Amino acid sequence: MWRKWRHNGAHRGVGVNGAAPLGLTSRAIIDLRDVVKVYATPAGPFTALKGINLTVDRGEFLAVVGKSGSGKSTLINMFTGIDHPTAGEVIVADTPIRHLDEGKMAEWRGRTMGIVFQFFQLLPTLTVVENVMIPMDLAGMYGLSERHDRAMYLLEQMGMADDANKFPAVLSTGQAQRAAIARALANDPPILVADEPTGNLDTRNAEIVFELFASLAAAGKTIVMVTHDDELAQRVPRTVTIADGLIVDEVRR
Repeated sequence: MWRKWRHNGAHRGVGVNGAAPLGLTSRAIIDLRDVVKVYATPAGPFTALKGINLTVDRGEFLAVVGKSGSGKSTLINMFTGIDHPTAGEVIVADTPIRHLDEGKMAEWRGRTMGIVFQFFQLLPTLTVVENVMIPMDLAGMYGLSERHDRAMYLLEQMGMADDANKFPAVLSTGQAQRAAIARALANDPPILVADEPTGNLDTRNAEIVFELFASLAAAGKTIVMVTHDDELAQRVPRTVTIADGLIVDEVRR
């Protein structure tokens, strides 16, 4: 179902066909090596991750499961650059990201990573199409004249083209999540990370969102999905289970 975006200008990144841009050399696009994360708490140090080793290949669809407090969100924060490890190395798209300063990190994340949150985080004062255009504006991706066309193309792929000029407040939860996915794909990032993307959706909309992810993975995107939904996770080609800051199980299908 996923059709490749075609445009006139130059664009650095990975397209939906999964082709790696110049400089990306390793098979693994995400590589965590002995990653430890310790938080200071009033009760003393708390170790959220205890020496995690994990690789995700280019074009792979991975589900991360585990109970609340197991370390799933902390793990995601490590390779999205939202947080930094206490020890260990995090290499994403051939970049050791813990060594990037704040400005470089923001630029790197804007071009490399699309993030879909459980609570959507659409800006309420902007229309749907304007929300989708924001990542392109911030990263300077695509020509000025192309951004609106690309945003509309992505919304069309999500079945949201008719809602482009609406404000987020009038969208259903399923529509809002599909708009958030379109925004995450705005810069055609090689990696899409979804943190509980179906947690607030009914069964029908959860299925729509899952099928969108599956089609993106089939077209070459690397998808990492955190979920509490065991049935959903069992439909993903690879699942890792986290408990008490450790990967305790892995299943490939």
